[in-house]
Amino acid sequence: MKSLTTSAHIEPDTRFRVTPFADRVNPFVCLRIGGDFVELALMARLGTSEALRALAAAAIEAAGVLDAMAADTTEVTSRG
Repeated sequence: MKSLTTSAHIEPDTRFRVTPFADRVNPFVCLRIGGDFVELALMARLGTSEALRALAAAAIEAAGVLDAMAADTTEVTSRG
């Protein structure tokens, strides 16, 4: 991955879109993640599908951690 650091908050209404560019010389897909003020575009060329799968796995792991945090918070508040 090329180097760029930025941050944005994912919100419940965050949009995701995949657009294929089947160019004969340089085919790639564009994964767009966007909201009202920020849009992140990730371009993935041939040979990078495993990196996209790793990104998806990390996102699923992060979602699981958020679910566990929400469950812990609910448990603490209900005991409160």
